[in-house]
Amino acid sequence: MRVAVLLSGGKDSVYAYYTVLQYGWDVPYIVNIKPMVNDSYMFHSVNNHLVNIIAESLDVNLIQGCSRGEKEKELDDLKHLLMMCSGIDGVVTGAVSSEYQRTRVERVCNELGLKSYNPLWHKNQYLLLQEQVRAGFRIMIVSVSAQGFNESWLGRIIDEECINDLSYLHEIHGVSISGEGGEYETLVVDAPVYKMRIHVDEVVKEWRRDHGVLHVKKAYLEKKEKHFLLV
Repeated sequence: MRVAVLLSGGKDSVYAYYTVLQYGWDVPYIVNIKPMVNDSYMFHSVNNHLVNIIAESLDVNLIQGCSRGEKEKELDDLKHLLMMCSGIDGVVTGAVSSEYQRTRVERVCNELGLKSYNPLWHKNQYLLLQEQVRAGFRIMIVSVSAQGFNESWLGRIIDEECINDLSYLHEIHGVSISGEGGEYETLVVDAPVYKMRIHVDEVVKEWRRDHGVLHVKKAYLEKKEKHFLLV
């Protein structure tokens, strides 16, 4: 199977990439759209500029474009980029529970004669986070925007304690443990599929009463002592 992966740099899209490699699938392209607005219905905007060095670390072709972020019209931008991915059979997303994202990508795929694959779809969100952490993913929280979060969450690395705290916020405030509703967004700074890790060198926290963003101003790739991927 030869596929393109929609990748934002967040945990679920990178884990979806990792997962299909375990299937033995060929991934010649990652596809990324930079929304020109912060409230895109389909695509992540926080620290999207880092996708370039993620692609370098993955050593895979990056097909990238911009979108004005207009609802539904975003799909035309996605379709245009997928048409540039020659010889693929399908498209992979990191969707976990978002029907909006899943059905829109499926619509574009149907128009192009491609299959749509969502390897994380309806996985238990608590167990999914555990899988990601135990697989060696180093995940940084870079945006929060839901009740129960505060500024201290910005820059936090997801570990077992963090997963338990997210589970608590789910019980008390109904927060999606995986952040699928946009409650928080992430940046994967290291993973088994990365040939080099991302070193975050300079950040700026922007906090506005009940939500905030960690803007990564400077980052670079650095060598890892070990790089391995079991396929």
